[in-house]
Amino acid sequence: MSYPSYPEYRDSGLDWASQVPSHWRTAKFKHLAQIHNGRDYKEVEEDDGPYPVIGSGGKFARASDYLYEGESVLLGRKGTVDKPLYVNEAFWTVDTMFYTHLEQHTSGRFLYYLATTISFDRYSTNTALPSMAQEDLANIQIVAPDYWEQTQIARFLDHQTARIDALIAEQQRLIELLKEKRQAMISHAVTKGLDPDVAMKDSGVEWLGEVPAHWDVTRVKWVAKLESGHTPSKSIPEYWEDCDIPWVSLNDSKTLANNDYIENTVTEINALGMANSAAHILPRGTVVFTRDATIGLTAVTTRPMAVSQHLIAWVCREQILPEFLLFIFYAMEEELQRSTAGATIKTIGMPEVRKMVTTVPSVDEQESIVEHIFKRKQQLEETEAEAESFIKLLKERRSALISAAVTGKIDVRDWDPPVSETFPQSTASEEVPA
Repeated sequence: MSYPSYPEYRDSGLDWASQVPSHWRTAKFKHLAQIHNGRDYKEVEEDDGPYPVIGSGGKFARASDYLYEGESVLLGRKGTVDKPLYVNEAFWTVDTMFYTHLEQHTSGRFLYYLATTISFDRYSTNTALPSMAQEDLANIQIVAPDYWEQTQIARFLDHQTARIDALIAEQQRLIELLKEKRQAMISHAVTKGLDPDVAMKDSGVEWLGEVPAHWDVTRVKWVAKLESGHTPSKSIPEYWEDCDIPWVSLNDSKTLANNDYIENTVTEINALGMANSAAHILPRGTVVFTRDATIGLTAVTTRPMAVSQHLIAWVCREQILPEFLLFIFYAMEEELQRSTAGATIKTIGMPEVRKMVTTVPSVDEQESIVEHIFKRKQQLEETEAEAESFIKLLKERRSALISAAVTGKIDVRDWDPPVSETFPQSTASEEVPA
């Protein structure tokens, strides 16, 4: 939908909003709202304490008193300086945040939308932890119409962004359903096979349940050689110079979480470091598996690599294909979580690793199962990618609409919500593929 422009514009003198409606005024942020620092708070002992604490105290923290009650726009003072929040209740905010007292002529919702378009990082200190000085924030120059027009713009944006947010939520739910279906499909294929009429037997393993009667069930260590890794001493620089040996570590967690294969690693080691540690090169086709932090991130190596002590490596014997074992570990996700220990950093102990079990169909049947899984995964992931792309488009559209409204590129003074309307149609399927 297109919206009209204002009849007259003027030069605002601002580089981020050069042309603005001629009747809009140029002002400083402090002319729309007084800015105040958040403060430390006393946390309520009960879980259902009365006042929410906003900021680094955590959104679920509760305070015994409130710092401010009513409509306010919150802005980051340290860290997330570019993520404004709108609040309209009694609250406390910590000292890493600013909160505002709105002036009488200021709409809180308008100010919130306006704040989302300001590049605060250009006013923040250039450090590892960006921070905003109160004076710098107060003196940021903005443009704004009168109070009535602010409320009309906010009303328009509340309605339109709600529509977009509803579509985003639909797509996010679709993505979750696709992920659940992918997990269920993999689990079913490696524990039940592809023949719905095959005779079944009790595996004797709770998470496997019934498996095809002609399949074997055994511990992983009997069909794949268990290998562990090591880290060459970081205090000896010579072990970390001119490195050319791929070395899988927790730094590769993102790759392991999102890929079936690992080709390159974030860190490499050299032959001298290898010779002076317990690390050694493992062959192509090794299944690597994280045992610390996030448990069970796994992939198949595409070339010889070493691993750190935070990973388990399985060198498959002739009875099992690396890809089939990979999918067994995918199917084992919930079981792995039950086997972990540690309050802060989760880990799975070697005794538990040695107890891991797998189904073992014939190699020919494994090949068919692996081919089936890859084909279905690709279909589901293509649909997921469409949904992700649509979400990105919707977020871009949302940002552009907000920017256009609060900088006067579009005139919504005569806008009213339609009596009935049809939501925009997604480019991604609304149903999960069968």
